[in-house]
Amino acid sequence: MRRAMQTLGRSGARPAEASGLMLADDHEEVCFDARRHGAVLARPLAEAIVLAAVGGILLTQPLPLALPGAILVVISAFVCLRAVWRWERARFVITTEKLFVVDGTLRRRASAVRLRSVENLELEQSLPGRILGYGTLVAGPLEIDHVPQPRSVYRLVEQLAG
Repeated sequence: MRRAMQTLGRSGARPAEASGLMLADDHEEVCFDARRHGAVLARPLAEAIVLAAVGGILLTQPLPLALPGAILVVISAFVCLRAVWRWERARFVITTEKLFVVDGTLRRRASAVRLRSVENLELEQSLPGRILGYGTLVAGPLEIDHVPQPRSVYRLVEQLAG
């Protein structure tokens, strides 16, 4: 177990902040702490690029169309900022006792499942997920999408739960 923890363990900028909310006792250790895979940003960033492109085209037009163009550029910036902010604030954490997801800024929310109560563990990977290195991990009632290093995480959860 210690070897798996050393192999997969990530030391992010805020592991204690994310996991500190959910650690049961002093003996519980964080084995894996990561954000969702960056692929989760693809759709919102593509939307932001399209909005910015349309806004940029409209900005080159005469005055009545320039105003909606400027508004679209500002909206695209907010779409991009919101997506990156939400991605940065969500953490996926595995401890020696639990598997949980912590997200939110003003209202922090955590969903957790105890590893010893996990009876069914599933890993789903689409073709893009296999190519880019992410997948969906289902551990009992908890379903976590865009998990980085999904096969290694699956093996770690399996090892800690068993």
